[in-house]
Amino acid sequence: MKPRWVLFGLLVLGVGAAVAWRFLPTKTPLASAPAGKGSEGGGSGRGGGGGGRGIAVVTTTVTARDIPIWLTGLGTVHAFNTVTVRPRVSGTLDAINFTEGQSVKAGDVLAQIDPRPYRSVLEQSRARRTQNAAQLANARRDLDRIRTLVETNSESRRILEQQESTVAQLTAAAQAAEAAFEAAQLDLDFTTVRAPIAGRTGVRFVDAGNLVAANQTTGLVVITQVQPISVIFTLPQQHLPALRRRLQADSAAPVVHAIGDGAVVLGKGQLDLIDNQIDTSTGTVRLKASFPNPDSALWPGQFISASILVETRLQATVVPNSVVQAGLDSAFAYVVKADQTVEARPIKVGPSVGGFTIIEAGLTPGERVVSDGQSKLQPGARVSSEDTPKVLAGTKKPAISAQ
Repeated sequence: MKPRWVLFGLLVLGVGAAVAWRFLPTKTPLASAPAGKGSEGGGSGRGGGGGGRGIAVVTTTVTARDIPIWLTGLGTVHAFNTVTVRPRVSGTLDAINFTEGQSVKAGDVLAQIDPRPYRSVLEQSRARRTQNAAQLANARRDLDRIRTLVETNSESRRILEQQESTVAQLTAAAQAAEAAFEAAQLDLDFTTVRAPIAGRTGVRFVDAGNLVAANQTTGLVVITQVQPISVIFTLPQQHLPALRRRLQADSAAPVVHAIGDGAVVLGKGQLDLIDNQIDTSTGTVRLKASFPNPDSALWPGQFISASILVETRLQATVVPNSVVQAGLDSAFAYVVKADQTVEARPIKVGPSVGGFTIIEAGLTPGERVVSDGQSKLQPGARVSSEDTPKVLAGTKKPAISAQ
């Protein structure tokens, strides 16, 4: 009988414990939390009501300043002049008087061809010239004597006419001898090969000791003029009206900058030419500019970007590019009003210059606009803003991409 009483007692104790757990008061973690903690985070809705904090954005101030407008296109550097130096006479190349890559001036001696054959021809021409001059002088004296005798009827007029013909023939022979002498002198001069232009020599094509021929296909060397130097670049045809307005407004040639890798300005020059036709296959127009290139930063064959200054907008209204938002009908910007709410205002945009956009209409200098965080906004939203610097960074040499 004892085991049954044990089991019965255990059952009674279990039931009592269950009843006590169900009905006795207990403390929960929620009940022990400090009052008011669970009510935070409900006051920063999009409408900005209830006096909560606004949406965090970055703002900037609309500014007005003079903005230079540049058009930029891709170009290639070309030598201002290029000359292939060829021998003017044939002969043995006795000496080379330049080194490859040397800077030369016009008239510098580049090479020497054996002059002895041409000196001999010159001496022969000089002798013939002297001989013909002597014969002509003698014939003229005879003509004077015969003319005197004819006047006194001591000689017939037929002899006078014959002598006049002889003098004419000898005069022509003397002129031919003079021309032959001058040609021989030129040939002798041409044995000294001189630089026709100032520039830099390239690779030497012929070594001393070789036999060269007059005007041979392979020259001695190519000289390129790199000071000044030229740049030929292209711009889309839609920029042609702006270029023409610039040329009509000012007689001074537009300024052109040659820009290398890393946006480094390699040289400053001026526009020389706008090509007289548009390339129909690409819809571009070619332009040519010249640069003094005193430090030889530009080199023939080099690929660069060329920027041409076509206009300076005086006191233009500008904002960072990030301010401008694309809308369904037009571009717009979020303007921060006095009550820290935003307005989506339509704007008319102009060219983009060095990370900034010119605003043609819709904004006024001094207004605050949102430059970052627009994705969280809608019209009427309250904002909490942090201003960005008002300096136009990167406007040292702005350029409009001419893509």
